[in-house]
Amino acid sequence: MALAEFNLIKQFFTRPAKHENTRLSVGDDCALLSVPEGYELAITVDTMVEQVHFFPDVDPEHLAYKLLAVNLSDLASMGAEPVAVTLALTMPTVDSAWLEAFAKGLFALADKYHFDLIGGDTTSGPLTLSVQAMGLVPKNQALKRSAAKVGDLIYVTGSLGDAGLGLKIKQGYAGQNTQQALQRFNTPEPRIKEGLAIRSLANACIDISDGLAADLGHILTKSGVGACLDYERLPLSTVVMEYMQQTGDWQMPLIAGDDYELCFTLSAEHARQLNIACTCIGVIEEGQGMRLIRNGVSASFNNSGFEHFV
Repeated sequence: MALAEFNLIKQFFTRPAKHENTRLSVGDDCALLSVPEGYELAITVDTMVEQVHFFPDVDPEHLAYKLLAVNLSDLASMGAEPVAVTLALTMPTVDSAWLEAFAKGLFALADKYHFDLIGGDTTSGPLTLSVQAMGLVPKNQALKRSAAKVGDLIYVTGSLGDAGLGLKIKQGYAGQNTQQALQRFNTPEPRIKEGLAIRSLANACIDISDGLAADLGHILTKSGVGACLDYERLPLSTVVMEYMQQTGDWQMPLIAGDDYELCFTLSAEHARQLNIACTCIGVIEEGQGMRLIRNGVSASFNNSGFEHFV
């Protein structure tokens, strides 16, 4: 017998609240959160649709982890500490084994960062998943896209292109040592700690979801500035460099999505105070657009990353 909606929620998604700001969790018409004095609530939502954002054969544990991670990445880019999330789950049938694995992946990441699932909805239909994430940030300290300044240095956390390579592997590319790329594609790590660490240092920040060029471009547009990137400084893993050598696809680390690293700008003075693993890849300059220095040659670069509805 198929599980009824409320039994499904109770069996797989109901747990005692853990975060101190969760006043009321799953079980009522609304959840209740308290916002401490001096803080603001940062809110983001992302939706993932089968065949658009994930393959039909995806491991449900990986799917839940990634669904949650992409939302936490948005909070990280604002310098917000996660507090709670809601989940809207649309699925064609009720599969208890699938739901058990999905819940395992979801709560693995929730427990890692100590926040609660406080509610949501379940409906019948094509497999579609939405998470709304909420985080706390001190008033007037949230990192935005609109505050990059001329002379700022441009930094990125981690390495670029691994998740994009993971997608290519899923689509048929046959390389060696592919496990790292597949892991970055399936279970990206949101840079929560890094976002909190740069909150008082950075001027502007964004997470790299659609590709470095596209997402840095959002900072440039919002801030009314330009940028010069040094291609030779891009942090690339061995497997990504091997892929580029084999295919000649040198643009991939600039335009591939799903890295969920942070790209941020800050003054040279503040850069000396950084205590996280990150790489300086360029500088904010006057004017508009993006310049790329590669092999000693400077040229404009405006290749965009992933976009919906095109």
